[in-house]
Amino acid sequence: MTTISRRHFNIGASAGLAATALGARGAFAQAYPTQDVHFVCAFPPGSGADVLVRYFAEKMRPYLNRAVIVENKPGALSNVATEYTARAKPDGHTIYIHGASALAANMHLFKKPSVDAGKAIQIVATINKQPTMLGVAANSPYQSVQELTAAMKAKGEKATYASANPVAKIMGELYKQKAGLSAVEVVYRSSGDALNDITSGNVDYIIIDNVAGMAQQRAGRLRMLGVSTGERLGATGDIKTMAEQGIDMDLTGWWAAMVPSATPKPVVDQLNGWFNAIVGTEETKKFLNEFASDPWITKPDAAQAFFLQQIDAWGDYVRTAKIEPLG
Repeated sequence: MTTISRRHFNIGASAGLAATALGARGAFAQAYPTQDVHFVCAFPPGSGADVLVRYFAEKMRPYLNRAVIVENKPGALSNVATEYTARAKPDGHTIYIHGASALAANMHLFKKPSVDAGKAIQIVATINKQPTMLGVAANSPYQSVQELTAAMKAKGEKATYASANPVAKIMGELYKQKAGLSAVEVVYRSSGDALNDITSGNVDYIIIDNVAGMAQQRAGRLRMLGVSTGERLGATGDIKTMAEQGIDMDLTGWWAAMVPSATPKPVVDQLNGWFNAIVGTEETKKFLNEFASDPWITKPDAAQAFFLQQIDAWGDYVRTAKIEPLG
């Protein structure tokens, strides 16, 4: 008679359980998605952010093989969209395309954030690295940050500037602080909402996201004078950094695809593979470069760890800019 030891039985049983678990996880991933997939945008239709979200929504259709619906959830410096995503069913059918750096900043721009992003949000895949930009109307006489700074100092508290997102708010405050300006911030729901006031001269300058900034520069409405990154990115090699023009700062924004934190890992990994495949194409590189950003590919664990580090880092930026958190 053949005798099977308890040790051999346990090893075999453990292997069997592991195989069953792996099989279940694989089946879960293969079954996904089982319904329409919603892509969430934190800004209104037609905004720079909306252009980017819709690009990735369209590129994901062949992978998802389901209807892809873009939902615009603007408001409260992107908190509306973030909260909507965090409260969605964690099954991979709600995907938030947004600046993860902006989410990190919001954790410190509000006294009581409605969502603890570090706990409620899981990064699926990184998309790009990008600057925030300082711009003026195309017909403005200012050709450099130095010229703008001199003029704004002369205007004192009559100087004004536009902003429409958390990173822009921080960059605007850092610029004022480091340049010794007293300019008044005018907050808009989106960069597009500020355009008429900039081009008409009602507002002196704008702190704007890279997508909208480059689009408006190509359209001949705005002129970008400086970028927030410590070093020039490949896509913005012809625009000087703020640091090169005497304003010491290094604010590198980055966008990511995100889901509720309880989303199963097989689904997160599946989405990561699809997004990485899209970001890695020459077409997407060209698309991102056109909007002053460079592609950036990572795995979910590394991206999430970086996100948590960034939440701490943006706290330092907010304190350095001496921004009083909003109630």
